[in-house]
Amino acid sequence: MFRTLRLDAVLIQAVIAGALSFAHLHDLAAAAGQDGWKAWAYPVSVDLLLVAAWRRMRTNAENRDAWLWFAIALVASLGANVATAGLLDLHNVPPWLRILVAGWPALAFLGGTLLAHAPTPAPEPVDKPHVEPLPDLTAERDPEPAPELPPAEPARDDEPPQLALTPAAVSVPPALLDHARKIADAHQAQTGAPIDAATLRSRLGVPPALADSIALQLA
Repeated sequence: MFRTLRLDAVLIQAVIAGALSFAHLHDLAAAAGQDGWKAWAYPVSVDLLLVAAWRRMRTNAENRDAWLWFAIALVASLGANVATAGLLDLHNVPPWLRILVAGWPALAFLGGTLLAHAPTPAPEPVDKPHVEPLPDLTAERDPEPAPELPPAEPARDDEPPQLALTPAAVSVPPALLDHARKIADAHQAQTGAPIDAATLRSRLGVPPALADSIALQLA
């Protein structure tokens, strides 16, 4: 698909103004002694300085140097338009104007260099909006009650009572009983007191229940 070309009045005016200004700068430079291609280079130099200053002003509107060089290039363009409108005799250009035209390339180069190498301001950090943390929506649950234990069944009268094991119920080998009796007699002969179950257990190296049964039988 082809795009429909639409004429813009502002764009047409810009083309006309640029062409006339370009031609007036060329005529003024030629009248000041810059003939040939040099006369065509002057309007290009003025327009480039205008563009460079405008771009720097858009990047940093508070840059005074950009405003200064934009004003210098604008005065040069408007001055050429006014000078070639019949107010200046192009066949008899004054010396001061010849000096300005001859010195313009160096002045334009200085302005373009300063504009191109001017530091670009760092962008200001954007403050992030403070976001309040969301409240904890965790619902507190009540502790679950402990499970109820089933009631203990009452003891029935027909059940026989459980007999507790006593040390005498543990059977003792006769040989071990004789050996224990000798140890007990020796202990009583040395100390004058009967041997107890703990000492007898440590001497024989037997379990506590067996030692208690032996001590009961030796008593």
